[in-house]
Amino acid sequence: MTTDKNANDFSILFEPVAIGPVTAPNRFYQVPHCTGIGHQHPQKEAALRGIKAEGGWGVVCTQEVEIHPSSEISPFLEGRLWDDNDIPAHRLMTDAVHTHGSLAGIELVHNGMHAANLGSRVPPMAPSLRPVHDYHPVQARAMNKQDIADFKRWHVEAAKRARIAGYDIVYVYAGHNMTTLQHFLLPRYNDRSDEYGGSLENRVRLLKETLCEVRDAVGGDCGIALRFAVDELLGDQGMQATDEAAEIVSMLADIPDLWDVNVSGWDNDSATARFEPDEGYQEKYTSFVKQLVNKPVVGVGRFTSPTAMVSQVKRGVLDFIGAARPSIADPFLPNKIRDGELSSIRECIGCNICVSCDNVIAPIRCTQNPTMGEEWKRNWHPEYSDKIGVPEQALVIGAGPAGLECALQLSRQGYPVLLAEATTETGGRALQESTLPGLASYRRVRDYRQQQLQVAINVELLLDNRLEAQDVIDTEIKHVFVATGSHWCKRGLGREHPQGIAIADSAMPVYTPDSVFGDLTPQGHIVVYDDDHYYMGGVLAEYLINSGCTVTLVTPASCVSHWTENTLEQHKIQARLLHLGVRVITAQSIGSVARKTIELQCVYSRMSTEVQADAVLLVTSRVPNDSLYNELEKFKDNFDTLQRVGDCHAPSTIAAAVYSGHLAARSLLGDEEAALYKRELPAV
Repeated sequence: MTTDKNANDFSILFEPVAIGPVTAPNRFYQVPHCTGIGHQHPQKEAALRGIKAEGGWGVVCTQEVEIHPSSEISPFLEGRLWDDNDIPAHRLMTDAVHTHGSLAGIELVHNGMHAANLGSRVPPMAPSLRPVHDYHPVQARAMNKQDIADFKRWHVEAAKRARIAGYDIVYVYAGHNMTTLQHFLLPRYNDRSDEYGGSLENRVRLLKETLCEVRDAVGGDCGIALRFAVDELLGDQGMQATDEAAEIVSMLADIPDLWDVNVSGWDNDSATARFEPDEGYQEKYTSFVKQLVNKPVVGVGRFTSPTAMVSQVKRGVLDFIGAARPSIADPFLPNKIRDGELSSIRECIGCNICVSCDNVIAPIRCTQNPTMGEEWKRNWHPEYSDKIGVPEQALVIGAGPAGLECALQLSRQGYPVLLAEATTETGGRALQESTLPGLASYRRVRDYRQQQLQVAINVELLLDNRLEAQDVIDTEIKHVFVATGSHWCKRGLGREHPQGIAIADSAMPVYTPDSVFGDLTPQGHIVVYDDDHYYMGGVLAEYLINSGCTVTLVTPASCVSHWTENTLEQHKIQARLLHLGVRVITAQSIGSVARKTIELQCVYSRMSTEVQADAVLLVTSRVPNDSLYNELEKFKDNFDTLQRVGDCHAPSTIAAAVYSGHLAARSLLGDEEAALYKRELPAV
């Protein structure tokens, strides 16, 4: 990206745009997105959203906010506005956003059959009798006329509370296959025979009535937004942009003050870069909306390039540049574009580690932005930190994700930094993995940090420089951080095999992912054994079959890349592998590896079968490269700080490695471990 302020004219992005009775200061719009924080942590939620407003997002919205106990999505932590008692928590958020001159938006939701109401134990409601989503043994009852009247009243009451809480924009939500209003639109869920079912006009009726009643209640003070999924990517089995969606937009065109349009379900709207690598990938579905309405339109597409953003506006595709994940990766993206600091943008890599947090009911985190979710708890700012009083040199050993982030944060705190890397390139595993199918965006983890370090005046980078313990001691540097990474275990030690796999002395070649990054020339029939369950096993199977191998993927889980259900990829990964011709064997572990055969054992019955193969590739666990640290620890009195960071300390995700490097650097400024336990306590 260029840093020349005059190279492009991005001024159109900073024009104010009216949304009904309110006006956004620019075209940067943080659309509603979950945080895994929700109603239980209002101070944390407010600080997170406030940072985005400070960073220049003209509109900052909540996640979905439940309006009634008949629609609560526990154990997941979203927003709540059930009654007046919830208003003060929301006021924290709106105050934080308004402090920086931005508009605050709230997405009201009734989940209907998407939520089993495990907390409230209220029987769920739906347009027609249906089982709830997510395999809970619960059914939603069909809504009667009183339920419909109550439903509209709940929306109006919630909208009035939202206005009292200070929100400028109030959403009516019909998307992601998660809301009652969308379910009424879809014939597969709505088989009613009254005026709310049957024809498209009847199926749209509840959405239209709800929009009108919310507008009548608060539209004089608040902009009314409709979030609408125009295509479900199910062909004629679901809503399509070229069919009923266009008719719905035409029917409702001028009722809302803002159209927020996307695709459904969530896995399509928040598709990973592995499956949707292009910026603006939703345009082919949503571009028609602007031609049918006279109100502003916001849409998303993992936008990080201001040139692409300007194109969307000038071509009449969007009025607002919507973002969830790019605003997470860089809350200051708008200000950096305004100030011409394009090379300092932390571009989203589309990995969905942020999404996974909501799915596992954990506070949000981000691979690119280690401060995400830590704004209140640790008082971390994504762009600024305290400065050291007296400069003291620091040594970081290893320039992978953890080492790069540690060195960068240390330099920003004022430390002169020596960064030593044993190889000829920085990036470590992020750079290696970026060469695999669908993971090219992972290179952004390296590129952003390397560029920032190259322009830092207090950082010296030493490539192709493998340090031994005595070399470190001889530098006389007192603050030493060891970020030497990890390697994949060749013995197969993992969840199913805590002591490793039985591998005969005469066994077939045994590979690990490190072999792929080395001098492996794949050939023949290779069995990929995945006991890691994240992306690596599946992506290596894809790599090998693209290289001409015959591939069998074996996993003890019940599906391929099981954990990627949390990143919204599992279904797509398994579908792609099957389409490519990968043989998939689930619920099987490896009993032993011999010269030509691999013994498989059913994880349930322990019955054995054999598979013939030419080689096996084990994706099980990783082992820290901590020998240098262990040697240095013998001389720990020579150092004021001696710390392992990243995979060298505890192998995990790239996001965890980046966070570890950032935390280690901040700790030198007194970020005590007690901050881990800063928590919000409920009033009693």
